[in-house]
Amino acid sequence: MKSFGKMTVASIALLALAGCSSNGGGGSESGGGSTLETIEEEGTVTVGFANERPYAYQEADGTITGQSVEIARAIFEEMGVEELEGSVVDFDSLISGLNSRNFDAVTAGMYITPERCENAAFGEPEYQIGIGIATQAGNPNDINSYEDIAANPDLTVAVMSGAIEREYMLSNGVAENQIQQVNDISAVITALDTGRVDAITMTDLTLQTAMQDQETENIEIVEDVEQPIVDGEEVIGYGAAVFHPDDQDLLERYNEILAEFKESGRLLELMEPFGFTEANLPGDITTEELCAG
Repeated sequence: MKSFGKMTVASIALLALAGCSSNGGGGSESGGGSTLETIEEEGTVTVGFANERPYAYQEADGTITGQSVEIARAIFEEMGVEELEGSVVDFDSLISGLNSRNFDAVTAGMYITPERCENAAFGEPEYQIGIGIATQAGNPNDINSYEDIAANPDLTVAVMSGAIEREYMLSNGVAENQIQQVNDISAVITALDTGRVDAITMTDLTLQTAMQDQETENIEIVEDVEQPIVDGEEVIGYGAAVFHPDDQDLLERYNEILAEFKESGRLLELMEPFGFTEANLPGDITTEELCAG
């Protein structure tokens, strides 16, 4: 598996603060052609990733990898763009950074929702996935769903800031004052491990990976979680890469290659090393349908 060049935490911070001023994320703003033309000419693309295993994460040596990272890398390589400059940022900074032209694209655990579609242009779905819940060992409060949390106002739950699970919980009756938002997955796990909250939630694969990484003995993953119901339907999240609304040519080219990967089976090959299976393939649903709600 090819990995990206080493990046220190300091260099990542500087890149985010500087707004990637070398190309501004959009070729049209620097007086050149479109973003697609610029990245093809320069052979470099700047992508923002959320630090969320297994979608995207930084290894101890500074390399960035993950399911979303490797899909993006492979697709841009098919465009002839050999160098991917990756930045790991807080999840809730992805779309704002994209629209500020800090990045040419963003991805990693980014679900397609009608609200997000109003602020950015999503590629076609790359995977589907459900939610996971973890509690203190033994599940002392018998939590198996968001409705169980809502039914007991004394219970609290931690979630990563900007994550769609917060909206799912609110739709299932969980009160605002029951929800604690934190910056990253590690902080979510710590909140439960130290007893500050009674439960945590995130996508099921993220939860499984996070538990393996932190190896806590005080927490357990809830088996057979009841998926949330929103507007009368069971909610399944569909994730995709995201582009600036003005970069339709880049979006269309990305989607063309993604469709080829789906047809050939390469998409599944790229996802399998990170715990994804055939059941996580997105099927026939489209971004247009998901954006419409």
